[in-house]
Parts: sequence; structure tokens; C-alpha cells
Amino acid sequence: MAIFNRVVTKAAVSPAPAKAAASGGSVNQALASYYNFSEGEARNRCMSVPTISRARDLIASVIGCMKLQMYNEMWNGDDMEKMPLAPRSWLRRIDPAVPNNFILSWTFDDLFFYGRAMWYITSRTADGFPASFQRLPMGSISTTDMTGPVWFGPSKEIYFNGNQLDANNVVQFLSPIQGITSMSTQSVGTALKLEAARYRNSASSIPAGVLKQTGGEPLSGQELADLASAFNAARATNQTAALNEYLTYTETATSPDKMLLIDSAEFQAKEMARICNVPFYLVGCDVGSYSYVSNDGARADLWTFGAKAYAECITSTLSQNNVLPNGTYVEFDYEDYLINEYATPQMPDMATPMGVTSPS
Repeated sequence: MAIFNRVVTKAAVSPAPAKAAASGGSVNQALASYYNFSEGEARNRCMSVPTISRARDLIASVIGCMKLQMYNEMWNGDDMEKMPLAPRSWLRRIDPAVPNNFILSWTFDDLFFYGRAMWYITSRTADGFPASFQRLPMGSISTTDMTGPVWFGPSKEIYFNGNQLDANNVVQFLSPIQGITSMSTQSVGTALKLEAARYRNSASSIPAGVLKQTGGEPLSGQELADLASAFNAARATNQTAALNEYLTYTETATSPDKMLLIDSAEFQAKEMARICNVPFYLVGCDVGSYSYVSNDGARADLWTFGAKAYAECITSTLSQNNVLPNGTYVEFDYEDYLINEYATPQMPDMATPMGVTSPS
């Protein structure tokens, strides 16, 4: 899959991209196969927490389903008015190899977990601006001029699997929110240990009770095992089990919900929802007293508290002068998402034939 053999076809306005295109053989060779791509172990550990996975998928579904559109601004005497523009070709096909839904969702994934994302410019138009891109997974990226986890600006020294990239050919998205792989390591670690404990407890057999010898000659281990087996056999067939004065039976007080740490899991799920900045009810957490939330309200909450910051990061970056001409901007068509554009359309009345107007 020689996805990066598509070298830059036209240099940008500055001479740096032309130099990178001319001497980028080792870079293209290093980026020539998906085999070199990695999402990172820290990200995969976070995704093993169900609440984080749910929050990530919810926000990714919002970012991935919205269309990009272009506009410029004009003063109408009172304020700046948006004037729609014909989109550049890459707005409908950012990466010719994958649909926009894929690359936008995974760009958000990088922003969500690492606090930044990067696209490599694979071709340019005649005016020197980008014509196509390829997302670079952050698990394969390192920057020597900044180590994070807080990013103070675009990096000038970018390496992909040890090969340096020309920063002029990389579009860098900087999230306003720190990536959760670095800001909440203890909370995520607690959730992982709690899940491991629940897994161990789910695999262990809970005894129904304990037989205890209180007197007489001590029984050997084999005799105790035979006694417990006979007692279990009697209970399994609803027969009467007999005990002498030297034996007592105590029922186990541990219940399955305590073994599975239900209350602790619920609390930790809320902690993960706080980390991901999504309302509790969107990830299935108990919110106490019942309160009705409509589909429109849930959609607005998901956009406002979860997706908006990342959407603004993506569109603001794509509106910079290294991607689009000065005065040209990109935005998501979020209004279609918020006004229930994805509701099931009304079906025509089957009692009235298509194309025939029913009498009033």
C-alpha cells in the first residue's frame, strides 16, 4: 500500500516544501506501509475502560457525520456575514484512500487521547495549497522540540518512526483539552484495576456456606473434603443434611453484587465520564432521580459538552493560511445535526397513490 508514494506535486509558496518534496525519498519510504502505523499502548489501555470507549464513540459519531463547508466573511454594515463558497475538492475527499467519516473520526481520536493530531500533505494544487492529506497516527509520532503532555504550539521537529518529516508538509491540530492518556493516569489505572478485580471475582466460585468442626477429634483434610461433598450432595437433592454436635454450618454472607463491586464500578464510571467531559446519562451512568431528556436535548448536550471543542479545533486548523487562502474559512455543518436532520423521514400515506392529491 504505497500511500505516501504520492509525492507533493506542487511546491507551496515558500521554498521549504519544494525542498522536502525533492529530498523526501526516505520519508516516503518510511510512510509507505500501514504496517508502521500504531495507535499507542496508552490509548489502547484507555479504550479497554467501557465508559471511555462509549464516550469516545459518541463524540466520534458526531464529528464523523458532519459535512465540511467553506465560507468567507463580508461586512454588511452591522456585523460580519458569512458568505458560502464553493468547496475545494479535498473537503469532500480529504484522503482519496478513505472516506471523510473515517479520517475525521480518527483525527478526533488523536485529539481526545493525545491532545493533538497530524495530517501529512500528500499533494498540492497549482496555487500551492494542499489538495489531499493522510492522517498520521499519534502513536507513531514523536517530537524532539517538545515532549508534552501539554503542547504549546506546532512542532518544528516531527519524526515518524524515527524519520524526520518536513513540518511545512504537516498540518498540526492542537486540542484545547489535554489528552486523557496523560491527564488522568491514576483514575484510568484505578478503573483498570477495578475491572481486573471484577474479572477475577466473576471467575471464582462463591461457596454457599462453611462447615466448621467445633470439637471432637480433628478431621483430616480428606475427611473434611468428603464431609463437604456429602453435605453438598444432600443439599443438591433437597435431602435433609445431618450434623452432629461437633459441626456447625454458616451461610456465606457475600452476595454476587458485592463480589462484582457494583457500587465501586458505578462510581468509577462517573469518574471516567468526568474525564471525558460527557454528561453521566449519555454513558449509561445512574443520575439519581428520574428526569426526562428528549432526543434533541441529548443531542444538544453531546454537541455542547463533548464534541464542540474538538470540532472547533479541527475547523480552525483547516482555516489557517497553510491550508486555505487568507480570508477563507471552514466549518462543520452542525446545524443539520442539531435540528434532527437524521430523524426517520415521514413515509407517504399508502392509502393515497403516489402522485395523486387526496381530496380536502
